[in-house]
Amino acid sequence: MASEEESFAVLVHHRGSIKRKTRSGVKFTDKNPLYIVVNRTTSYNDLVRSVLMKLGLEGAKRIMFLCRRQFPEVRTPELLAKLVDVVSSSGGSNRNTTNVATAAGSSSMAAVASSSVPVYEPAAQLVASPSFAVDLNDGVRDEVGSFDVLPNPLHGVPPVGVGDGELGDPDEDDVEPETIEDDSGDEVVAAGPALAGGFGARDAEGNAGLTEFQVGQQFQDKDEALLSVKTYVGKCSEFGNGCTWLIRLSLRKRKGIWEVKRYNGPHTCLATSISSDHRSLDHSVISAFIMPMVRADASVSIKVLLNATAAHFGFRPTYRRVWMAKQKAVGLIYGDWDESYSEIPRWVLGVQLTMPGTVAVLRTSPVRVGGQVDESQAYFHRLFWTFPPCIEAFRHCKPLVSIDGTHLYGKYEGTLLIAIAQDGNSNILPVAFALVEGENAESWTFFLSHLRQHVTPQPGLLVISDRHNGIKSALEAPDGGWLPPSAYRAFCIRHVAANFALTFKGKDARRLLVNAAYAKTEVEFDYWFDILRSEDPAMCEWANRIDYSLWTQHRDEGRRFGHMTTNISECVNSILKGVRNLPVASLVKATYGRLAELFVRKGREAEAQMGTGQQFSQHLVKCIEANLKTARCFTVTLYDRDNSEFTVAETTPTGTFSLGTYRVSLASRTCDCGYFQALHFPCQHALACCAYARVSWSSYVHSVYQISSVFNVYRMGFTPPIPEGYWPPYDGPTVIPDPNRRRAREGRPRSTRIRTNMDEADPNRPKRCGLCRQPGHTRRRCPQVVGSSQTGRN
Repeated sequence: MASEEESFAVLVHHRGSIKRKTRSGVKFTDKNPLYIVVNRTTSYNDLVRSVLMKLGLEGAKRIMFLCRRQFPEVRTPELLAKLVDVVSSSGGSNRNTTNVATAAGSSSMAAVASSSVPVYEPAAQLVASPSFAVDLNDGVRDEVGSFDVLPNPLHGVPPVGVGDGELGDPDEDDVEPETIEDDSGDEVVAAGPALAGGFGARDAEGNAGLTEFQVGQQFQDKDEALLSVKTYVGKCSEFGNGCTWLIRLSLRKRKGIWEVKRYNGPHTCLATSISSDHRSLDHSVISAFIMPMVRADASVSIKVLLNATAAHFGFRPTYRRVWMAKQKAVGLIYGDWDESYSEIPRWVLGVQLTMPGTVAVLRTSPVRVGGQVDESQAYFHRLFWTFPPCIEAFRHCKPLVSIDGTHLYGKYEGTLLIAIAQDGNSNILPVAFALVEGENAESWTFFLSHLRQHVTPQPGLLVISDRHNGIKSALEAPDGGWLPPSAYRAFCIRHVAANFALTFKGKDARRLLVNAAYAKTEVEFDYWFDILRSEDPAMCEWANRIDYSLWTQHRDEGRRFGHMTTNISECVNSILKGVRNLPVASLVKATYGRLAELFVRKGREAEAQMGTGQQFSQHLVKCIEANLKTARCFTVTLYDRDNSEFTVAETTPTGTFSLGTYRVSLASRTCDCGYFQALHFPCQHALACCAYARVSWSSYVHSVYQISSVFNVYRMGFTPPIPEGYWPPYDGPTVIPDPNRRRAREGRPRSTRIRTNMDEADPNRPKRCGLCRQPGHTRRRCPQVVGSSQTGRN
């Protein structure tokens, strides 16, 4: 059974023109197009008749198609056409014309021929040499019979440069198109530079010939001049200087196709002159190519995009050019980088209308022009925001919060500060955010003051962070509310170990320090610390300069719940992946959508577990099962009438050797092994005591591990956002980005890593070769490489 013929939409712009939009394309200015439906069997005459019937001009006008553009994401190539009066029998005609821009259904539509205008053309074969291949059908035809010599950002790169086909005079710049403006004021993009030769021009009798254009040659109108272009010739830029590469293409008027009439190849200059880069492969071309990849994953690395571009085009662009291309692609998908700042005030009003109780604090700085403050504009400075479900969720999470910052990747520099909580099922949850200029004392004070005020007012809270001086200053502020006993501080062991590795090299020493930090008892800590001291006493001296309560687990009094790091990387990768690559308005909007999705997913999981009658989270159940599985032979001795104080003697299965004796207090929930008080659920020794006393171990589990508490974390969901058209109006100053935060416009983009004391290298440490690891030289001048290369030449 034959499938139904596929139809396509045609948009007819009947009151506009085209204007140059970018270096690689044009835009149509008509805002009220007509709508026509065609299919693959629609002929050229049927299309013209449909356009004229819609306009009510059938028999009074004829159509001349002038220009086409096409985007890979949309199957609708756009055609610019001009309406010209039909010539009367007396030979006279009305010179008034009207522009019509037509968006046809598909470039794969069947070809239709016209005696003067080829609208749809069949795919042409590629004409290839070792360095040049151009699809003759994919080039944009700006005017009838002319081939666009500009780079098509959607299909490929035309030949320009050493070892590549060049159109016209090699001294001309064919990257930027010239603009031809007619008497009506409409602009059309003409065919870049002058073509190299082989033009066809109408003679005095109006016949087409292969004569050359001449200075002073005249035509009846612009259309006739453009229609006279019949042939395209491409030459290598080294033509006549050792290379004979040349191609001549002619328009076969009857068939409406371009045909190769002459081809001299391949290049004879490739061996010594070809470059790995291509000047026509600019960031606009690359941006169009990488658009699908950026849309699928905004966090895709520049290296991946660069390799994909090189594999597709055959030329390897610079890192900077690909970086600029990605920024352009992100801007086209998620909004302009500059305009996104002006959207933030309205987003604040919109999200507060969507979810009452949302906290959003925007700080701006004045714009000064000529020494005077511009009241109509303000620089973006800082933004803090959190949502009601996050505030409610933290009340049912573990009484600790991890804070950290991550830099933004975009046109403007900045840092995203995040506060992360964790539920009883070991799921991480961001509860508050801030966009600031960077990590410093002022920005951290701004973030932590609002965090304490709106999200984490609970007493006895633990804050896990790195050793940044800005955090230290903010937490130690007298009026900040973060001083003991209201709150306590602990260091992320990952950052401590990174600082340690800057001074003491070797993975073994770093591993010993981490093991000492994770130790849950003082005996275990001393064991690892003694080994570290035997390696180098200076290592222990370095560690002793940090208060033990800040980086060791056996001194934290159980406040960590076993968590030793900030979890910032896990949070970004699992929940906020890619948001750092977005404009600021899209970033803040993304946090709302990502959290809404997270609350739905985790809430359903907890609800399903509650429905099966489970009492505790899956994480706790696995830990209890592991403790029961690893339990050995225990001898339990009771020491009080209340069944709360015990000793547990652990032996081998044969009872020959003793593995230690541990005191267990069910009343105070402690054990000499340290696990009971550190993790807040029974260890294997406490489980043995519960079995001996015939009491349930579930009563000695912290309430945060109950499945009902986990469900309460995600009970309050997000509401669908109100469309932007219904957001309250904002009548304040326009928020703009601070120009001082813009990244460098030249050279490779500067690293956006927030450098801390983790990155400080020892100034007395000599630099070593990256190849042989010996001091005194670099990899480039390594004797091993020099010696081997000389041996190869000999």
